[in-house]
Amino acid sequence: MVTFLPSRPGRLADVPAFTRTIGGAESNVACALAAAGRTVRWISRVGADGFGDHLVEAIGAYGVDTSAVRRDADGRPTGVYFRTATDRSTTAHEVAYYRAGSAASAMSPRTMDLADLWSGRVLHLSGITAALSDDCLALMRELSERRAGRPLLSFDVNHRPALWRDGSGPRVLLDLARGADLVFVGDDEAAQLWDLHSPEAIREALPEPAVLVVKAGANGATAFVRDPGTGTGTGTGTGAATGTGAGIGTGTADPAVDTVTSVPALAVDVVAPVGAGDAFAAGFLSATLRDLSTEARLRHGHLTAAAVLTDAGDVSAPPARAHADRLAALDDAAWAGLRLGPGWTSGAAEPGQRQEAVPAS
Repeated sequence: MVTFLPSRPGRLADVPAFTRTIGGAESNVACALAAAGRTVRWISRVGADGFGDHLVEAIGAYGVDTSAVRRDADGRPTGVYFRTATDRSTTAHEVAYYRAGSAASAMSPRTMDLADLWSGRVLHLSGITAALSDDCLALMRELSERRAGRPLLSFDVNHRPALWRDGSGPRVLLDLARGADLVFVGDDEAAQLWDLHSPEAIREALPEPAVLVVKAGANGATAFVRDPGTGTGTGTGTGAATGTGAGIGTGTADPAVDTVTSVPALAVDVVAPVGAGDAFAAGFLSATLRDLSTEARLRHGHLTAAAVLTDAGDVSAPPARAHADRLAALDDAAWAGLRLGPGWTSGAAEPGQRQEAVPAS
């Protein structure tokens, strides 16, 4: 999807100009993973138009394999949306979606190749896709069925109220999350969707995923991880994606065997508040591919999110692996003392010597 970013703060009605860029939850994750050196395929449908050209070229420039992207031959356009510069969680945030009848809305079990969708070790999906059309929902339901041969399924709830006009969102998103092996959900989303107000309550409602990550914004994130068994690990893309690795199990088990890990978020000088959730998922998935500890996966999620928060776009280059590893390995006190600002991803010095990562006040 093509995103138009405002040239200045204010209501959409008052913004005089917008900058074109790429957007979309799954493609954001795909680009962030590819920028981190992962092998990723983005699978979607775009219009046979200039915006479709832009998406394929721009996403491919990150190193994402776009060979499985289909062009719509029936005149459906590439989807676009406009947004304000404010935080999505505030009442001042505005989004204007132009996705009804788009090429992506024609994704269905009939128009998408299951061999492509199952070609990687991980398939990363978003709840946004399920809201685009009945055909998209049918595809999402098919992909979330637990059956032999399915790759590990990663699912980000990504609740967008403006896309669920018929009120079906809570039930649909809960069903899809229950079919996944790894789920990302914000505590604000769970409260709005299901009237659940703690990580433990969310886990009780979602016992099926082997890994559940509850994001709490500036308050950090909590991961519930079941015994990984012999499952294999993770990569990502759009509508679907690929990667290699190990470290997450599949199937269901008694929630009593969960290991629960919480990691506080970093202090960040925010430039733009949109896209951090997708970046967090990419950081967590990339660390999972490396079979890092749960704490390290959460920290890498926070670091990748911070890269986006300190940049104007929805997708930003993550820190180099060595740089991120140094920060992720800090002790709890040093981690709590970091404050990240614009340009921090290019830093290479040790904590306390970096202008871009200084103790929080």
